[in-house]
Amino acid sequence: MKSTSHNLVMSALYNGRKGDRPPAGNPTSIVCHGLMDAAGISFPEAHVDANAMADLALAGHEILGFDTVMPEYSVHQESAALGCDVDWGDRDTMPDSKTSPYADFSDIQIPENILEKPSMRVVLDALSILRHNVGDKVAIIGKVMGPWTLSYHMAGTQNFLLRIGMGEKEKVIKMMRQLMPVTIAFARAQFQAGADVLVLADHVTGDLAGPHHYRELLLPIHKEITSQMGGPLILHVCGDCNDRLELFAEAGFDVYHFEFQMDAQVVVKKVGHRMSLVGCVNNPQVLYQGTPDDAYAQARYAIEAGVNIIGPECAIPLATPLENLEAIISAVREGY
Repeated sequence: MKSTSHNLVMSALYNGRKGDRPPAGNPTSIVCHGLMDAAGISFPEAHVDANAMADLALAGHEILGFDTVMPEYSVHQESAALGCDVDWGDRDTMPDSKTSPYADFSDIQIPENILEKPSMRVVLDALSILRHNVGDKVAIIGKVMGPWTLSYHMAGTQNFLLRIGMGEKEKVIKMMRQLMPVTIAFARAQFQAGADVLVLADHVTGDLAGPHHYRELLLPIHKEITSQMGGPLILHVCGDCNDRLELFAEAGFDVYHFEFQMDAQVVVKKVGHRMSLVGCVNNPQVLYQGTPDDAYAQARYAIEAGVNIIGPECAIPLATPLENLEAIISAVREGY
């Protein structure tokens, strides 16, 4: 009997028994214009309406054939609940925060009922709908922003990084520790709502911070977060993170979702014995601008390198052609 999508993914998350084939999944987003059209659901509705959110996620499985469904496409669900003025965008534009309410690094006021704020409640409701509809047939992925990323949203990215550069570590750590309970509470609620696994996006990329910043400022916080989760946790960090891979493993994450600029063979060799891996088909040059053959070749390279779950390196560009995503599915099903 062939394994279900759910079982393929859950086994791969723990580097466990190999299923009938490698699973295809993306912990961030596979939504593009073609998928919106095929599903009859578009942005911004799918950011703010639970049924639209769940149905669009399910389309990634039913129409494209991915083994995961992930209903949160924005990075601003928490920041909207925390007081940012979020523009939810349109069919061609992703949501964006127009304000940084804590640019002065004052104490963050976290609403007592934050999980009931519309931008967070909608995610929990969408996960519940997916759990009801797909049960244990497909792996359901939830998503939370980590304290580093939330601090970007609260203080403004450049402002936050400037404080680090100026040596104001106490302010930075204080803000992240004030926001950490939001990450933990939302994560636990998503597991309770129906998620099988969560991706924690925390963009401490090599482009913006050194490995010593991660070790000193964020690693202790990540260790606390991973110790308080109710299920498997995927870390997503964009960019070149070769110089901090071992630190990500030390933090206690079960899985790392990485970009194509980090060679799959190198990443597997460095941490594949300590973490499972998701990725890493390139977005801009291959999925957006390339051909199905390009996408197929990169997916096969990731499979042969030993990556556990095959998919795009990050949330895909909205203009990505559907046939390039379908090539990933062809690659994981080849020979099976």
